[in-house]
Amino acid sequence: MTKLKKTSRTKLSDEVLNAGSGQTIRQPDVNDNKVTTISDIREQTHGERTVQLDDEQRIRKAFVDKDWNEIKIADSWQIFKVMAEFVEGFEKMSKIGPCVSIFGSARTKPDNPYYQMAEEIAAKLVRHGYGVITGGGPGIMEAGNKGARSEGGRSVGLNIELPFEQFHNIYIDPDKVINFDYFFVRKVMFVKYAQGFIGMPGGFGTLDELFEAITLIQTKKIGRFPIVLVGTKYWQGMFDWIQQAMLEDEHNISPEDMDLVQLVDDAASAVKIIDDFYSKYLLSPNF
Repeated sequence: MTKLKKTSRTKLSDEVLNAGSGQTIRQPDVNDNKVTTISDIREQTHGERTVQLDDEQRIRKAFVDKDWNEIKIADSWQIFKVMAEFVEGFEKMSKIGPCVSIFGSARTKPDNPYYQMAEEIAAKLVRHGYGVITGGGPGIMEAGNKGARSEGGRSVGLNIELPFEQFHNIYIDPDKVINFDYFFVRKVMFVKYAQGFIGMPGGFGTLDELFEAITLIQTKKIGRFPIVLVGTKYWQGMFDWIQQAMLEDEHNISPEDMDLVQLVDDAASAVKIIDDFYSKYLLSPNF
């Protein structure tokens, strides 16, 4: 019997098993459908921009080997885009005066008590001489800007480009709305130009901003500005876990770190903590 010529990349054992069958069984190669360059992805998606790729294509892209030309074009251009966002942020934020950043969910509706409390807090802050910085979107962010606008104070919005949820609200001062593509640039602006932080109930984004501020204060990268969380019922469980698991069980933080955050349940208490901080350091708002 004439032995068939092997045409697949399978092991020799496959060839022996298939001998005498009258045909060569070709096993599929695991790399048959694998894209190898960014250009392959563009061809498969008919030239769509990377930001429009679905989840599967984004995951595939992470495993693609880039050639040097693609690295120079894509990555180098991204560096300039990041720099441009920093420059715009620094230029617009450098003269806003003492401000307090208010964090919170974009999904909170106007009839929610936390929305109303955020609006009240922002209005009180402005009456006491502070400006208000928010993420610029709807929900708690809108409430913060609305409260600041109602009292004629400075209302700053640091908006982030997202495929859902986020669009800047109408209560931001026209010259103080900044749009970002990068979360890390936006967080720099939140922290660099704020002298206090108020966290309302929110989701992962709120936690991201909150722990950014806590970490920078804990590591002494910034001054020990006050961090106030509004809504004991909402926040207490998380801080009970931090106390038990992080501090007492694993000793991953120090006892004094628990004092970096204060929990309150009303607008007056939140604003009082900010005022007490300024009074302690003999500071006063200048607008």
